[in-house]
Amino acid sequence: MLRRGDRIFSGTARAAGILIMVILAGVAAFLVVEAIPALRAPAEDVPGGEGLTAYIGPLLFGTLLAAVIALVVATPLAVAIALFITQYAPRRIASALGYLVDLLAAIPSIVYGFWGIYWLAPRLVPLFRWLEENLGFVPLFAGPTSATGRTMFTAGLVLAIMILPIISALTREVFRQVPTLHREAALALGATRWEMIRLAVLPYGRSGIVGGAMLGLGRALGETLAIALVLSVSGGITFNLISSGNPSTIAANIALQFPESSGIAVNTLIASGLVLFVITFAVNMLARYVVNRRSEFSGAN
Repeated sequence: MLRRGDRIFSGTARAAGILIMVILAGVAAFLVVEAIPALRAPAEDVPGGEGLTAYIGPLLFGTLLAAVIALVVATPLAVAIALFITQYAPRRIASALGYLVDLLAAIPSIVYGFWGIYWLAPRLVPLFRWLEENLGFVPLFAGPTSATGRTMFTAGLVLAIMILPIISALTREVFRQVPTLHREAALALGATRWEMIRLAVLPYGRSGIVGGAMLGLGRALGETLAIALVLSVSGGITFNLISSGNPSTIAANIALQFPESSGIAVNTLIASGLVLFVITFAVNMLARYVVNRRSEFSGAN
């Protein structure tokens, strides 16, 4: 027989869960309804005059490209930081370092944007020139090099710093949950510290690493202000990461274009927002599937 307090808590938790689902459904319904005029509009009425697909395609490409760059850079670095804090650093240093890394999540996006424009971008120009001279045969570094450094590569690095604390915090907590007996057993059998990490810590924390990376990916997909400030946009689809010709992202394009838009242009922006909503939802569902699937085979079992 449940006590009265337990029934109240259970009902409140259930109501909160239902409310979240209702809000999510309401947002989806709003996006679909507002996007319908753009879906039905003739191609010449859509901004750009080439149709909705041609308008959203480069934005979707830029969104995914920037997020992938951020994920590729941030995930190994976040895992390395988490391993150092939990397995190598003394307790006092580990506590302070973990606090400093977590503070990165408290920095506003506009600060990251200004940092990317005025500090990071100019200092990356010499690197971009070197990449063009030595690796110009690779499409990613074909050039010509941007004189300002406000490229897709720079935007991806800014995003990587922004999602780093998210991935690192989750990974760090998972590594701390590794059973002490697992670590001690590996060391007792003669394993080095790295072998112990490779055989006991990483297999146990694999699902946490995947989950953290997916959460970071979701954060990178929706970033707006920092990308709007850092990225020099010229439209089009290109894999060239160091030139001044860059596609925008969906979120940044909405932020920049919405104040001056009206009529079908607003519906077009909302349609692009619907695409971003679907992608973000799919990423979170994939993360849930991967984490649940890997947990069946993790070191916890």
